[in-house]
Amino acid sequence: MSQIKNAQLRYRIIDRAISNKYNPFPSKAQLRQACEEALYGESVGENICDSTIEKDLFAMRMDHDAPIKYSKSEKGYFYEDENYSIDNIPLSEDDIDAIKFATKTLMQFKDVNMFKQFGFAIDKIFDRVHISSNPVEQSVDQHVQFETVPETKGAEFLADLLKAIKTKQIVNFNYTSFISEKTKKRTVVPLFLKEFRNRWYLISYSLEKNKITTFGLDRITDLNLEEDYYIKPIDFNPEIYFKYSVGITAYDSSPEHIEFKIDKIGSKYLETQPLHPSQTLIKVGKNRNTFSLEVVISEELKRIILSYGNQIEVIKPEPFRKQIINEIINMTERYV
Repeated sequence: MSQIKNAQLRYRIIDRAISNKYNPFPSKAQLRQACEEALYGESVGENICDSTIEKDLFAMRMDHDAPIKYSKSEKGYFYEDENYSIDNIPLSEDDIDAIKFATKTLMQFKDVNMFKQFGFAIDKIFDRVHISSNPVEQSVDQHVQFETVPETKGAEFLADLLKAIKTKQIVNFNYTSFISEKTKKRTVVPLFLKEFRNRWYLISYSLEKNKITTFGLDRITDLNLEEDYYIKPIDFNPEIYFKYSVGITAYDSSPEHIEFKIDKIGSKYLETQPLHPSQTLIKVGKNRNTFSLEVVISEELKRIILSYGNQIEVIKPEPFRKQIINEIINMTERYV
C-alpha cells in the first residue's frame, strides 16, 4: 500500500480512537497500537513508529482542521470540539483511492473460509465504491439505491470485546433485559461475537451462572475490562455451538427433525436463501414443495416461519406445529 493511502487510513483510525468516549484520552502509544491492530492485525508490531503518529497528528491538524489537544493531566489526546469527526469532511482523491485499494484487497479474500460469512457485505462495499469514480458522489443516489440499515447501539464495544476474547480477559457491564426491563451487573469471560440481522451479540461464559450465556450488545452499558484473566479451559466451539441453531439462540437440547410445506413462490426464495445449512428439499409437489430441517426450535425459527404467512405449513414435529397454530390463533384474535 502506498504511503499516501496508508496515511489516510491511519487518520481515520486515529479519529475513531480519539472520539471513543469509552476509552478517552488515548496516549501516543495507544494510537500507534490501534493503527497496528487495524492495518496489520497485531498490536506489538514494528510497522508504525511513534514519529509516524506524531506526523499524522500534525497532518490532521493542518490538513483537516482537527482540534486535537493533549491533556497533561490525563496524559492523552482529545478533541477540543467534542462534535468534531473526520468523517464529516468530504473525501479527498487520496481518500477515494485508499477506499478503492481496500475494497479490491477485500475482494481477493472474500472466498477464504474465515471471510466467507462477510462475502455479502464485501460485495455491497465493492459495488458501492466501484459503481462510480467517486463513491460519495450524491448523484449516484438518484439512480441506485442500496439497502440501508439503522445504526444499532453497542458497536462501539466490539474492539474491546474482541481484545478480551483474544486474551481471555474478564469484563463486566450493566445489562438490561428486554423481558424484565431490569438492569443487572454481569461479569463474564467473552468467547465469541456473532452478528444476526444487523445486531451484534456476545457469547460469553458467565462467572455467576457458570455456563455459556448470550448478551445483545445494544443492551450493554458501562463496559469495563478488568485486570484479571480467566486461566481455566472453557469448553466452547462456535461451530459446534451454533451447528443446529437458526439465528442467535442455541440450547443444550438436541436438534429436531422439522418438515414443512411451502408454495412454489416461497420455495424459490428458500432455494436461493436457505433457512439453515441442513435444509433439504424432500418432495416436489404440484402446488407446494416439502422441505426438512435439522435444528433446535427457537423463537428466531418461529418468527421466520410466521413471516411467510399462509405460504408455509409446519408438518412435523407435532408440538412445534401446535406452537405455530397457537401463535396464529393469538394473532387472529388481535384482528377480530
